[in-house]
Amino acid sequence: MLDELRQAALRQLGERLLRSVVLGCKRLLSERGETNSMAIARGLVGRIDELDGWQLDAFYAYLATDLSPDPKQVLAAAEAYAEKRDAQSLIALERAAEPPRQELLRRLNRTPGGTACILRLRRGVLTRLRKQPNLAALESDMLHLLTSWFNPGFLTMLRVDWNSPARLLEKIIHHEAVHAIDGWDDLRRRLQPDRRCFAFVHPQLPDEPLIFVEVALLPEMPAAIAPLIDKASAPQPGDKFRVAAFYSISNCEPGLRGVSLGNFLIKSVAEHLHRELPRLRTFCTLSPIPGLASWVLGEPDFSALPQVRRAAASELEEARKHLRRVCGGDLSALQHMAVHERLDKEATAALMSLAAAYLLHVSPTPAGDPVARFHLDNGARLERLNARGNMSSKGLKQSFGLMVNYLYDLEKVEASHEKFVQGEVARSRAVHALM
Repeated sequence: MLDELRQAALRQLGERLLRSVVLGCKRLLSERGETNSMAIARGLVGRIDELDGWQLDAFYAYLATDLSPDPKQVLAAAEAYAEKRDAQSLIALERAAEPPRQELLRRLNRTPGGTACILRLRRGVLTRLRKQPNLAALESDMLHLLTSWFNPGFLTMLRVDWNSPARLLEKIIHHEAVHAIDGWDDLRRRLQPDRRCFAFVHPQLPDEPLIFVEVALLPEMPAAIAPLIDKASAPQPGDKFRVAAFYSISNCEPGLRGVSLGNFLIKSVAEHLHRELPRLRTFCTLSPIPGLASWVLGEPDFSALPQVRRAAASELEEARKHLRRVCGGDLSALQHMAVHERLDKEATAALMSLAAAYLLHVSPTPAGDPVARFHLDNGARLERLNARGNMSSKGLKQSFGLMVNYLYDLEKVEASHEKFVQGEVARSRAVHALM
C-alpha cells in the first residue's frame, strides 16, 4: 500500500513537471519581448533537463504533434501560392508550413545551456526513432536547425596539446573511438611534437570537443597502426616530416549525427599543417575497413558487383576459393592471428583482391564501407592497401587485419569527389592492379 502511494505521488509530481514544461513552451512561443523570452527560455531549459522516462516520451509527443503545422493553413497557403505565384504568397506558404517547434528550438538556443539541451533532446529522439517513427519529422527539424547552427564557419578549430584544459583532455581520452587511449601516458605520447590533435568546438560548448582528428607526422606513408600508437616509441625529429597521416577521427556528440563536420575538419587541418610545415608533401590516412570481414563472410555474388566484368568476377571467385582452402574451409579463420602466420604470398594477394573489390565497387553504394564512403566522398583517393596493418583483435575481426591509405591531394579533392558521386572511385595504379 505504501509503495502504491509513493508511486502515485511520484506520478503526480511527474505530471506537474510535464505540465510546467508544456506551459513554458507555450509562453516562450507567445512572448514578443527579447528580455522576457530569454528569462522564460532559461527556466524552461532547466525543467526540460529534469524530464525522464515517460515524461520525456510525452514531451516528444507534444513537440511532434501539437507543434506541427496546421494542415488547413498549409493547404490554404498552398492554394493561394498555386494561384498567384508571387513572392508574398510564397512567404505565406513558407510560414504556414514551418512547424512552430522550430521557432521554439530557436528561442531555446538563444539562452545559455540551450544548445546543449537541444543536443540532449535530439540524442533522445534518435534512440526512439526506430520504435516511434512518428518522431521522424521532429528529428528532421532538429537536424535542419543543427546543420545551420553547427556550420563549420561558426566553429573554432583548436589544436589540443598537453597544456590544454584537463577537462578537454579527459574528453579526448573518453571519446577516442578508433584506437582506444590507454590512460594519460598514452595521451601524452599522442600529443608529442611528431603528433597533432585538432578539434572543432562550438562557442556555446567551449570545453566540449564536437569531433577531433589525430595526426602522425612521418617520413613516409604508414602501413601499420601499431607503430603510430605505441606509447613507448621515441618522437621523430622534425626535419624528417614529409607525410601527415590522419589515423583516427572521432565524433564526440551523438546529437550531431548527420551533421557533416569530419570532412571540413580534415581539410582545415591539412591546410593548417601545410602552412605550418611547408615540407609536408603528402596528406593521407591510415584507415580501418570495418565492413570488410562481414562482406566477405556474407558470400557476395561477385558477378553482381557494379561495373565488374565476367573475367574479373571469375578471378575474385578463384581468390575466395584459394583463401577458403588455406583456412580449412572456413573463411572466418581469417579473423584469428594464427591463420595469418601461415598465409603465403598468393593467399595474401587473394585477400588484397577481395578487399580491393569491396572498396572499389561496393563503396559507391549505400551498402559500402562507412569509412571508405566518408573519405572517398570527401575527395580522397584510394591509394594503398596494407596487409597486416592492424593485427589487434578488433582489426582482425573487422577487416582481417587489413588497413588502407586514402590520399588527400588538396588540388584534386573536388574532382575525386565528383567521380565518387558518379559511382567511380578515384584510385592509384597500385590499387587498380589488385583487380
